[in-house]
Amino acid sequence: MIPSTQTARFAEFVWIWDQVLGLGLPSHHRKMADWLEECWNAGRREMLLMAFRNSGKSTIVGLFCAWLLYRDADLRILVLAADLDLAKKMVRNVKRIVERHPLLAGLVPDRLIDWGSERFTVARPGVLRDPSMQAVGIGGNITGSRADIVICDDVEVPKNSDTAHKRNELREKLSEISYVLSPGGAQLYVGTPHSYYSIYADEMRPETGEVAPFLNGFSRFVLPIVNKHGASNWPERFDQAAIAAIRARTPAHKFQSQMMLEMVAPNAGPFDPARLHYYDDLAEIEYANGRMRLGIGDRTMVASACHFDPSFGAAKGDGAVVACVYICDQGEYWLHDIAWLRATSPLEGGQKGDAPWRDEASQLCAQVGAFMARNHLPSVRIETNGIGRFLPNILRRELKAIGWAASVVEHYEATNKVTRIEDAFGAVMGAGLLHVGAAVVKTPFLRQLREWHPASSGHNSAGHNIAGHNRVGHDDGLDAVAGCILAEPVRLPRVDMPLLRADWRRNGGAFRAENRFNP
Repeated sequence: MIPSTQTARFAEFVWIWDQVLGLGLPSHHRKMADWLEECWNAGRREMLLMAFRNSGKSTIVGLFCAWLLYRDADLRILVLAADLDLAKKMVRNVKRIVERHPLLAGLVPDRLIDWGSERFTVARPGVLRDPSMQAVGIGGNITGSRADIVICDDVEVPKNSDTAHKRNELREKLSEISYVLSPGGAQLYVGTPHSYYSIYADEMRPETGEVAPFLNGFSRFVLPIVNKHGASNWPERFDQAAIAAIRARTPAHKFQSQMMLEMVAPNAGPFDPARLHYYDDLAEIEYANGRMRLGIGDRTMVASACHFDPSFGAAKGDGAVVACVYICDQGEYWLHDIAWLRATSPLEGGQKGDAPWRDEASQLCAQVGAFMARNHLPSVRIETNGIGRFLPNILRRELKAIGWAASVVEHYEATNKVTRIEDAFGAVMGAGLLHVGAAVVKTPFLRQLREWHPASSGHNSAGHNIAGHNRVGHDDGLDAVAGCILAEPVRLPRVDMPLLRADWRRNGGAFRAENRFNP
């Protein structure tokens, strides 16, 4: 027993509690305890503890809260979880520890006035408004609360991390913690990742627009079920046979995320962006042998496909997207650029100089024209379903206005969107033929590809949203790229073209000839 005049170390505190319960102290619990105490004593107040499911991490963190109150009874601890019931579970556990731990007898107040399952206050010298420990769901109101320590226990779960919108909402709610913490306060996140774009990720995701990981600078403790040598990190409970059984009855993505702590969605889609080839070379026009050549790196492009999928006023639905894909001389596909188009309303303004406001269709078509010119595209295919039926002529007008000669090919889409996406990406990704440029990596395309599920894309045969269908996420970028991949590259005959037309394809286009005749 630890003498009353001596403060017990956290590992000793945990060992005493395990003795009360008639349990032993697993080695990985000792590692967690030592790491938490080391961080606390070193003044590291931003911590992330990730450990495999059923490892007892929440139990250790609950004991850590009790140990901190043992050291300083005036501390205020706020527990945040994905829902209130989960947060209350930790508060009840810590209250139970305070009531039964041999070293904490002096913390139980004589009058159990504020001693509930959602909040409790220990016997303490300070007169403070906030309780010693309080439970709040992530959607609850914490305005006006103050805490010295915030425990984020499983704040990320599948229901709040399966779409970009939900993940952004979660980050916004967690950002409120900085307004609750007292100066020098601590944050401790505990959980397992449920998305490739998890708040626990240690690398930034350029496609989300973030400039640093959400928990950048946090001290990290990561404990998967299997260590780097292939041995179990809790062999007494999870031996090799038990781990093999979990693998057998668990989907591979879920095992990797929940047991190995890898940043993959437990219900990841059929397309793995790891199978893509990434490049950061520019598309460059060169002149050789009296003709133009478009190259990316050391590859020569021989054809292109550009697809424009229009949409108006789609703040909550699919947006207007234009994409371009080159085809090289080896038959591989190069997704070089993609753009989500946006038109301003008269109230928003946004016109250059004193130019009058233009209608939404003209704005979108002007953006498509600029997209084609900067990517040296000789033709574009425009989907004429719905609103697109009157856009081809507007697009031709906008191309003429900037002096870019290009073909506008009208296309009525009758194939189901899910089928189009599956056919396009399944073929080229399965064969390892799809390259993705650096500009595309910074867009929502990779996120849409990673999270796309055939069952989540509620669309009719023409590819339009079905009202009331519960969609997991957008797929507008995937649809535009699929249109490029499935389109037969247009190879126009050799004709006289304006100077602004860049026809770099091998079987057509203009050529330069030097005139050496004397005048």
